[in-house]
Amino acid sequence: MFHIALHTPVMPANTGNIIRLSANNGCQLHLIEPLGFDFEEKKLRRAGLDYHDLSHVERYPDFATFKQAMAGRPMFACTTKGSSNYTSVSYPPECVLLFGSETSGLPDPVLAQFQPEQRIRIPMMPNNRSLNLANAVAIISYEAWRQNGFAGGA
Repeated sequence: MFHIALHTPVMPANTGNIIRLSANNGCQLHLIEPLGFDFEEKKLRRAGLDYHDLSHVERYPDFATFKQAMAGRPMFACTTKGSSNYTSVSYPPECVLLFGSETSGLPDPVLAQFQPEQRIRIPMMPNNRSLNLANAVAIISYEAWRQNGFAGGA
C-alpha cells in the first residue's frame, strides 16, 4: 500500500475526492494540519460519498510529526518545482507521495528537506501553473500502483 499525504489542503471537495480515490486504489491518506476546512464539512462528505468507511485517513498536527511517523519510508515531494518526471521514478511499496496545498503547493522549508531526485513533477504545457490537486494525486498514485502490478487490485 502506498501513502498519499496532503500538506495543509484547503479545498474540502478535493480532499473528499482524494478520500474516494484512496479507497479505490488502496492507498492510505494522511492529512497534515492545519486544514483549510472543517473535517466534517458537507462538501468533504459529499465528494467522498460513502467511501469514508472504505478509506484509511490519518491526521497529523504538523509536518515534523508526520515525517517522524513515516520514518524509514521513501518519500517523494510532488510539486510543480520538481526536477524529475513522475514516470522516471521507481515507486517502492509503502512509499509516500506528498502533495502541497491547492493554493500554494509545498512550502519551501518542506521542499528543502527533499533531494532533487525526490522532487517529482507532472509535465504540463508551458505557462500553466498547475493541475487540480485531486487529478495530480490520481495521476501519480496510479503510476506508482501500475509499477507495482496493481497489487491487491481486481
